[in-house]
Amino acid sequence: MIKKVIVNDMMQKGYEYYLTSPVGKNFDPNFIPELTPKEMLELGVFGGKYMTDCKFEFPEDWYVNAKLCHEFHDPELNFFKVNASQSLSVWRQKGWIYDEDPRGWFQWYCRYFMGRRIADIDQIQIKRWKAMKRHIAQLTKNCLPEDWNCRRKQRQALLHWAYDTRKI
Repeated sequence: MIKKVIVNDMMQKGYEYYLTSPVGKNFDPNFIPELTPKEMLELGVFGGKYMTDCKFEFPEDWYVNAKLCHEFHDPELNFFKVNASQSLSVWRQKGWIYDEDPRGWFQWYCRYFMGRRIADIDQIQIKRWKAMKRHIAQLTKNCLPEDWNCRRKQRQALLHWAYDTRKI
């Protein structure tokens, strides 16, 4: 069943999209995230500031145990307690922001997880997700297993991309 979503938040007014796939299913075979958006929010990502005004767009249970801060970006809310984010202005300069998802990759992932599909945008974002995997090799090479203090910023950055570095 196709469902229409209308977004009215701080960054998009009247944006419409359709959910055409079941929640959490029918992912591209090249896209196998290790964490769901809900798990990422619960672990602590983006200093807790990311998408705090989007609660009406996504399931309520995503926010029950989410580590969020409406007022400011707080790296202490991140799982690895470090700032591993770049500013939205940097993302825009690099060409990583698209009109459909003005908050970037994680917003795309949340919408993709919920069932939105936009073929060309999906392929771009999946390619970007896959490119992050190179950082896993650096963790494996330079860190003892499960040494969460080793390369915390790199671990947090990977967590922002749905890679679960707690297992490395």
